[in-house]
Amino acid sequence: MEHLEIERKFLVTSDAYRQEATSQTRIAQGYLNTDPDRTVRVRIMGEKGFLTIKGGPNDSGTTRFEWEIEISTLEATNLIDLCNTGILEKYRYEVPMGKHFFEVDEFLGENKGLVIAEVELNHEDEKFEKPEWLGEEVTGQKQYYNSQLSKNPFNTWKQ
Repeated sequence: MEHLEIERKFLVTSDAYRQEATSQTRIAQGYLNTDPDRTVRVRIMGEKGFLTIKGGPNDSGTTRFEWEIEISTLEATNLIDLCNTGILEKYRYEVPMGKHFFEVDEFLGENKGLVIAEVELNHEDEKFEKPEWLGEEVTGQKQYYNSQLSKNPFNTWKQ
């Protein structure tokens, strides 16, 4: 099936990724639909806008359908105004590691304190180099999905 996203998510244990990052981008995103089986996301990433539809995850939580199209920032801004309550804001750092890139999201607002690293893979059991700052794997744990964090922020349930 085309448009499959295969990724694994991890908590981050230190801010050492900042020194290894090749870019940092501010992101604002909202959700028109947060059903875990079919999310519809609007994102402004730097100077670009995007509309993304994601399907539900497979049993391991690593693979799901993803379709995305670039839209103007004006369209994205207008659509964010229609989104459900709970606009997420974060900084994304891109960190090269071996043959892969980690996208490290440092959340702001009600999710401040949460830092998640994701690595996209070509197949579910693909091996990848793990940086020293990579912590517990949270792949497939729905409370860490961005769509769920927009409704149930990290600071309301963290320990």
